[in-house]
Amino acid sequence: MGRVTDRRRIIRIDLASTAGNGGRRAGPDTLVAEEPLEIRVGPAGTVRPPLVVTMRTPGDDLDLAIGFLVTEGVIESAADVVTARLCAGADQPNDYNVVDVTLAPGRPVPATGRAFPATSSCGVCGKASIDAVRTRSRFPVAGDPVRVAAATLATLPDRLRAGQRVFARTGGLHAAGLFTAAGELVAVREDVGRHNAVDKLVGWAARAGRLPLRGHLLLVSGRAGFELTQKAWMAGIPVLAAVSAPSTLAASLADEAGMTLVGFLRGATMNVYAGAGRVT
Repeated sequence: MGRVTDRRRIIRIDLASTAGNGGRRAGPDTLVAEEPLEIRVGPAGTVRPPLVVTMRTPGDDLDLAIGFLVTEGVIESAADVVTARLCAGADQPNDYNVVDVTLAPGRPVPATGRAFPATSSCGVCGKASIDAVRTRSRFPVAGDPVRVAAATLATLPDRLRAGQRVFARTGGLHAAGLFTAAGELVAVREDVGRHNAVDKLVGWAARAGRLPLRGHLLLVSGRAGFELTQKAWMAGIPVLAAVSAPSTLAASLADEAGMTLVGFLRGATMNVYAGAGRVT
């Protein structure tokens, strides 16, 4: 899988082993890759400064950049971008860890940058102020008439896991899956950062001209924090489900936006924290 994974020689220890070496043996293991990605943004004919450096798993980098710009409110659709391309960074040989984005004429350049590292666990680390954390979506979701059966929701984690090719090899990736209300998996993206997986999915949808994602469900493999709820809202997704817990801010934002928020989606049980009327 190229730069997505790498092999490393390790020592495995099995305390239950009856072998004479104390259960220690050497062997290879597959690790998921984590590398920085610098996203540069600006109008044509200018030197585009870095907007953010995020730690991510290589792959779907253009989708990640476009999705990040959509969910941060920098752009509204792929039509606001003239070009987005991978380009050479400072390292040699070229590591392709830079995405250069040229904005369409008239599209304002972000006034406050995030030109410092954001870890793979953080979706809003680089925000310059508390006010900047909350970005309102231009896609209203409160009136979305979509309904989903609880029995359908219960099947989604297994369907998402079946689409996680890299997780199956490494056990070290988050995933975001886009589903129809009938439970059909439309697209799945993986990344070492849960927010990156969502941005890759939103970027794919933006580049395909599918925004807003009315009538769809987003399932994430970890918890549902504020940043993931906001990203779903920015993409016009009315239903967000997670296999783990939501946060207080996530539930409050879902209420404000008119979204449905489901947590602890495991087997036949789930908790609905907002928008319960959509779950039949």
